[in-house]
Amino acid sequence: MIKGLDIQYIRRFLVFAKPYKGWATIGILMLPLSIVTNLLFPWLTIRVIDDYLSTGNYDGLPWVIGAMIAVVAVNYIADSCYSYFLRKTGQHTLFDIRMSLFQRILNLPRTYFDRTPTGVTLSRLTSDLEAISDSFVMGVLSMVRDLINTVALIILMLFINWPLTLVVLTVFPPVLYITHWIRNKLREIYKITRSSLAKGTGYLQECLFGVKTVQLYRAEEEVEARYQAYTQEFLHAQMRSNKYDAVLFSVITGVTTITIGLIIWYGSGRVVQEAVTLGVLIAFINNMEKVFVPLRDFTGQIAAIQRSFAAFDHLDELFQEPLEEDGRTLLSPADFGDRLRTFESLEFRDVSFRYTQDSPYVLKNVSFKLEKGHQLALVGTTGSGKSTILRLISKVYQDYEGQILLNGIELSALSIDDSMHLFSLMQQDVYLFDQSIAFNIGLGKASISRTDIQEAARYVYADEFIKNLPDGYDMALSGNGGNLSAGQTQLISFARAVAQGGQVIMLDEATSSVDSVTENLIQRAISRLFKERTVIAIAHRLSTIRHSDTILVLDQGQVVEQGTHEQLLARNGVYAGLLNQAADQDGGDMVLT
Repeated sequence: MIKGLDIQYIRRFLVFAKPYKGWATIGILMLPLSIVTNLLFPWLTIRVIDDYLSTGNYDGLPWVIGAMIAVVAVNYIADSCYSYFLRKTGQHTLFDIRMSLFQRILNLPRTYFDRTPTGVTLSRLTSDLEAISDSFVMGVLSMVRDLINTVALIILMLFINWPLTLVVLTVFPPVLYITHWIRNKLREIYKITRSSLAKGTGYLQECLFGVKTVQLYRAEEEVEARYQAYTQEFLHAQMRSNKYDAVLFSVITGVTTITIGLIIWYGSGRVVQEAVTLGVLIAFINNMEKVFVPLRDFTGQIAAIQRSFAAFDHLDELFQEPLEEDGRTLLSPADFGDRLRTFESLEFRDVSFRYTQDSPYVLKNVSFKLEKGHQLALVGTTGSGKSTILRLISKVYQDYEGQILLNGIELSALSIDDSMHLFSLMQQDVYLFDQSIAFNIGLGKASISRTDIQEAARYVYADEFIKNLPDGYDMALSGNGGNLSAGQTQLISFARAVAQGGQVIMLDEATSSVDSVTENLIQRAISRLFKERTVIAIAHRLSTIRHSDTILVLDQGQVVEQGTHEQLLARNGVYAGLLNQAADQDGGDMVLT
């Protein structure tokens, strides 16, 4: 009844369980003891009725009753140890799976997060793993024990009286067929259930993150309607699974009642004929509970296990998702020695890039070279390819055409660890953790001391506002820095980039919606970086652009102009046109968009 794919999941689970095989062994060794004591009880029941109560001979009866009490006690201890040690194994195994998945998620390519909602990934690590914990671990433990006990009990019943046992076995084929049919139905339904739950969780997280926007634009009804559609899909799938569960439960209950009736009808006649003793008949009737109750529970266990296999399907997608460097031929540190200890140069040679083989090119034959200590400004309208260049350097996207050379070494042949330690990225969209300001600058790295954090903040002038905050660097942030201004969060991002120690600063400059005082601090920080660091900047402010050694003007993925501020103005081309357009709109420190 277990398909090949299910066995694959079980094998993967057992790989994680291997370190805890000692606990599992103790639990498994308790199973034979549980089975033996479970079989001894009906045999002792027959002895009490036939040898003592039916004959009126009570000599030795207390000893038999004492043996029954001892058997029950040993059975209880064996069952408890079996459940405890195997559940302990299961919970520690799930802990290792959770940590392995989390580690894998941290090493997935950033394109995975571009195409996968955060809530879906969160659902994998929470509800799917909980489904395995509640359904697979607990369900399998109970099912294995009940299955072995039932088989052993039927064998004992055959040994005691095979004609009565055959009466019981006649109902098994239709029950097993119905169980198998419903099992396949439940498997399909639970896939839909887990998928709809993941989509609903993902959308819920998006709504919670964007609740202020929803409220601002009065979009509550539309958002509620969409979330209702996701939950409605989940409800329908749950109701279908409940229907099949109810059918299976009622079938097993009905079969149990019918079988007991058949045994009473057939067995009472055999008792009258003295072919069967009264003790055997009573033991058979009592044992029907031990045969059919596990079979009835078995249907619920199957449903639970089916839920876990549906969850395994989703987790397997994460295990199969290629990691950042999977399938790439990479150089080892021995191949480049100390050539990447310090930054010397970065060169693009006829680089073209598109997101998929069928999509248009985002970059077309882009070429430039950046030397140590120089500053490169990327200028162009929205969609011209500026951010894509930074993402290629950061190895967010890697399937490009042409060459990107870092210190003369092909970038695609280097691992992220070997190349990205030279770069620090200041993002336009800053994410701040619900931790202290110090944590958000140093990201909890042991290699970054408190002194390093404070020096980085002073370097970008963030120290000027941090020291005036309650608790200073120890002030706890909340809601992605919601208790700071937009400019202050950006200055913390600058300090974070400096603290990480990158020799090349990649700057996605944006100072919109920033108060004038903080904007002045940001501009001072940017000016300092341009004077003292190697910088690649998506630049919007004229004050930033004009001090760059090289300005790269992009249009529809192509470099249309390249040079210094003065050279490009003299050319009176695209760059001059952008400046003139910005001057008409802004005046002062013009903003190119």
